[in-house]
Amino acid sequence: MPKIADIENTPNPNALKFILKEPLTWGIAHSYDNAGQAGDDPLAAALFAIEHVTNVFYVDHWITVTQDGAADWQELKRKIAEPIRSAPAADERSAQLAATARPEAEMSEDDRARLDRINDLLDAEIRPYLQGDGGDVYVLSLEGNKLTVHYQGACGSCPSSLSGTLAGIENLLKSIEPEIEVVAE
Repeated sequence: MPKIADIENTPNPNALKFILKEPLTWGIAHSYDNAGQAGDDPLAAALFAIEHVTNVFYVDHWITVTQDGAADWQELKRKIAEPIRSAPAADERSAQLAATARPEAEMSEDDRARLDRINDLLDAEIRPYLQGDGGDVYVLSLEGNKLTVHYQGACGSCPSSLSGTLAGIENLLKSIEPEIEVVAE
């Protein structure tokens, strides 16, 4: 049962980042834009059952919850804390098994190498900042020169992620892939 160590504001005024003492996962991100996507995830389902919760994103030692803007954060924080504290801590073995199903398996060797370089650059230059703000960016696909990404957590509904951050990612990636176009879904 994870204990909450701290709660941080994010650049998105409708999202809070809960820092945990125990991990919820071991490197596997869980991102849900609505209750229907939460499916068999008991933590996400419990959070979506709370009125005003619109997005749930968690990985390792933190969870970001986004609201619709109509709730008072003081009251909502107390409601959100209960399912987080009731959630089971991460099982490292099941996380390792889940990590084996990757969409890159269907790519050519050259495209996998390109995607690895792209992810290495995102890991070094972009993701630490997004994660620090309670979000992340996930690569959905690489088709030719088109890289499709999905923002997660606080970044998913933050206006700057769909404008400035997306342009910054594309400009950075052009240093290794000059013809790349980055789009968000």
